[in-house]
Amino acid sequence: MKNLTLAEIATITGGELHGDGDAIISAIAPMDKAKEGDITFLSNAKYSKHLASCNASAVMVKSSELELCSSNTIVVDDPYIAFAKVSQVMDTTPAPACEIADSAVIASTATIGTNVSIGANAVIETGAVLGDNSVIGAGCFIGKNAKIGAGTKLWANVSIYHDVVLGEACLVQSSTVIGSDGFGYANEKGEWIKIPQIGSVQVGNRVEIGACTTIDRGALDDTIIEDNVILDNQLQIAHNVHIGYGSAIAGGTIIAGSTSLGKYCIVGGGCVINGHIEITDGVTITGMGMVMRNITEKGMYSSGIPLQSNKDWRKTAVHVHRIDEMNKRLKTVEKQIEKNVES
Repeated sequence: MKNLTLAEIATITGGELHGDGDAIISAIAPMDKAKEGDITFLSNAKYSKHLASCNASAVMVKSSELELCSSNTIVVDDPYIAFAKVSQVMDTTPAPACEIADSAVIASTATIGTNVSIGANAVIETGAVLGDNSVIGAGCFIGKNAKIGAGTKLWANVSIYHDVVLGEACLVQSSTVIGSDGFGYANEKGEWIKIPQIGSVQVGNRVEIGACTTIDRGALDDTIIEDNVILDNQLQIAHNVHIGYGSAIAGGTIIAGSTSLGKYCIVGGGCVINGHIEITDGVTITGMGMVMRNITEKGMYSSGIPLQSNKDWRKTAVHVHRIDEMNKRLKTVEKQIEKNVES
């Protein structure tokens, strides 16, 4: 990692330094493993009891924990945000590619901006546009007339289909596919007729997309991912889905076609969201949630059955299958009670 002084870290985080500003920090570490030369942080007050015995050269805390610290301290409003900012500066992740590899295949009509890097065996097709400082990893495919914004990075083997637009400062992890055909078919007497997907995908600025995620192109209109969205690994985003500004979706989630997810929504891992529905702004869906209809009010929503022993689950399953029978019996009892009350 890059070495920084505590004074530099205080500037990066906007924090208040208490201690030696010339102390050198060479790594970030968890509180229980930190040693001299490391900086750590306290984002959960229940771990504050460990501050006195922490061996880190410095710790980032809220003002309420300052008096518990025995080493150099930087007081910040949010230690987790401070950790994120310092991590960005000290990040040692290599670039997906450097310069333009000799084995890259670049169409003569492609537009390549300044300071662009293209890895080995990447293919850039006709009419594609790569913005300034963009990085295209090894084995990537950039389709015809696709546009990659300035500063956007693609890791190895990402496929960007024709006419897809990625905004600026995006990050796409390996093996993700953007712009593949949506699942559009008509059935004529048992035979499937493919519906060409003639829309595209529009991805905004500062969007991060995990590994092995698929975002389908629209059938007629475009699939839309607005600015500042974060998408985890192994998601399926179907055709004509619209994901609003600042939303976050965890791994393994499936969103069916033509669904609209509002701004600042959070979707837990393994969720399934039905097609042709609307979810309003500020909704949180906890993991393994199944969304079958519109959500019109912000808030937290959950579904699914928590884990049980197999023996208990079998009993629960039997009860579920008997719900209709139990409901009929309950109605019969209610009617009998009403008769008794009237008489």
